[in-house]
Amino acid sequence: MKKIFIVIFILFSSFINAQNPYTPKVLSMQERAEVIDQWLKERVETVLPPIMRRSGIDMWVIIAREYNEDPVIKTLLPATWQSARRTTMLIAYDPGEGKPLETFGMSRYNTGELFKTIWNKEEQPDQWKALAEMIVAKNPKKIGINKSETFALADGISSTHYDQLMRVLPKNYQSRVVGAENVSIGWLETRTESEMIVYQNIVRIAHQIIAEGFSEKVIQPGITTTNDIVWWYRDRIRKLGFTAWFHPSVSIQRKDPESFDHLRSFSERPEQQVIYPGDLLHVDFGITYLRLNTDTQQHAYVLKSDEREVPNFLIEAFKKGNRVQDILTSNFKVGRSGNEILKATLDQCKTEGLKGVIYTHPIGFHGHAAGPTIGLWDQQGGVPGKGDYPLYPNTAHSIELNAGVYLKEWDKEIRIMLEEDAFFDGQNVKYIDGRQTEIMTIPRSLFPNE
Repeated sequence: MKKIFIVIFILFSSFINAQNPYTPKVLSMQERAEVIDQWLKERVETVLPPIMRRSGIDMWVIIAREYNEDPVIKTLLPATWQSARRTTMLIAYDPGEGKPLETFGMSRYNTGELFKTIWNKEEQPDQWKALAEMIVAKNPKKIGINKSETFALADGISSTHYDQLMRVLPKNYQSRVVGAENVSIGWLETRTESEMIVYQNIVRIAHQIIAEGFSEKVIQPGITTTNDIVWWYRDRIRKLGFTAWFHPSVSIQRKDPESFDHLRSFSERPEQQVIYPGDLLHVDFGITYLRLNTDTQQHAYVLKSDEREVPNFLIEAFKKGNRVQDILTSNFKVGRSGNEILKATLDQCKTEGLKGVIYTHPIGFHGHAAGPTIGLWDQQGGVPGKGDYPLYPNTAHSIELNAGVYLKEWDKEIRIMLEEDAFFDGQNVKYIDGRQTEIMTIPRSLFPNE
């Protein structure tokens, strides 16, 4: 019976691959673990030291416990760890004088090869006192903890753990405890060359899944609903071995009296609409793979029976969306804050007669990741705090925005809503796997010249 099942499985897999010749290569779980651990070692050795020195912090202490994880800690755990265990304490210490960082744990278990525990419970049964004794022995000038009023990702220490830390530290060390906001954000936002080589393939996979869902393979006009596509995406993500960091959404703009409304589009979108010829479809979609995330928004047009291509008025509208992207990315300059980039972009859009709305965010270990916020859809005058953070090189961003365009053919304003993942190397912004410059058609044209 087992042999029959294996044969059926092989035949089914072959059929699926024959139907989908561009099915992406997906690493096994063991291969993923090896990549993640290799990247972690490289990052601790090459990314963390300059980030700590740039921030003026010579000891970084990350404390979390099972089911109450610090957002940063999952990026420091080995691939075989799904979460913190008991109370997990990870320490990075910079001894100075050009020496490499010392990384270790003050926990019951070794946290991989990089954070091997130095706590001897038999000598000092109290974990917190052991931590305090280690800090006194190292005598750091500044003890950074993940405490931040501005960034949730840098605010991971619980009030209980903060109180315990301050309780066990000698008074002359308590004043050395500072928020490690810049260390946390710098660590999370910085991408390495090794990561970026693979990130291109991760974004490519996301693009392929979007294109597959926005095709006649999935959509039968007059029957298929937006909600059908959403759940097809969820199932497809899972079947390929990935996870979704947010629930996808699919929406419709069409020639009807319904006007564009931001609240309707972002938080009160109707879940189930039947798709018809002449509809302009929009998807918001993201996957997680190898601890990296994607975030993409693209458009497709459902051809009418007498159409072989997207109507020209939609093609011209889409170009305006691409132009807003170009304006935004041209304003990426090292040291500029998110708010400065936002203002410069909106000013230039106004000069060119474009109605742009910008809500761009970093991408990486988290979907809405660490780094400067460049507008929110309902805060186009700037975002206090997160929008004041400066732009650094070697960071990735989801170039997310929309362009409002009035269509006389539909007698209404529509929004070209775009989002593509990009990398900023300090000089230029490059889309990680390109960007959509043409609206997809459903169905794909088999006879474009007829």
